[in-house]
Amino acid sequence: MRGSIETRAAIIAACQEMNWSGINQGTSGNISVREGEGILITPSATPYDLMTPKDIVWMGFNGAIEGELKPSTEWRFHLDILRDKPEAGAVVHAHPIACTTLAIMEKPIPPLHYMIAVAGGTDIRCAPYATFGTAELSRHALEALQGRQACLLAHHGMIACGATLDKAMWLAVEVETLAKQYLGCLPFGEPPLLSEAEIERVLEKVKGYGRQD
Repeated sequence: MRGSIETRAAIIAACQEMNWSGINQGTSGNISVREGEGILITPSATPYDLMTPKDIVWMGFNGAIEGELKPSTEWRFHLDILRDKPEAGAVVHAHPIACTTLAIMEKPIPPLHYMIAVAGGTDIRCAPYATFGTAELSRHALEALQGRQACLLAHHGMIACGATLDKAMWLAVEVETLAKQYLGCLPFGEPPLLSEAEIERVLEKVKGYGRQD
């Protein structure tokens, strides 16, 4: 069995935390962590409270699969993101209410607050819609994540990446907070935005922000 019991247990704990924190509902979210020449990923349609460490599936970047259960239906973009972004160690995908509301409206999150910079750029893009689990959706996600650590998926949800699982989870919560702030502004009209120059200044200041482990 590839990957330690501790890593597999941490993935399950993070899935449970997604639902406790309100950034996901049911089993619609999924999580992956880099492990050797592949990833550990949550299984398909398995309630988090019933999941055990052996249920976590290992998938190789070469397409090999090891596990008793099927991997998440969204395995493709998890695998492609962690193969394409060597700086990322984990990917969190969820359907938080505010992010998903904006994604349904196909709206990116603009630089209304300086914390937009923690996702790596001046906005959080919204990838075009494609059917879940498809190569097309994975391509759209990779494009939206160029130079970014998070994105929305039109009519679907959100993705957050991090060097570690803790960092990816933290970013997922931050992105949902930004989405809530944006939705709170919209009844008054489009909010005033921070300049690109200001976001560049913030990007310099947030380098190394938060825990480094």
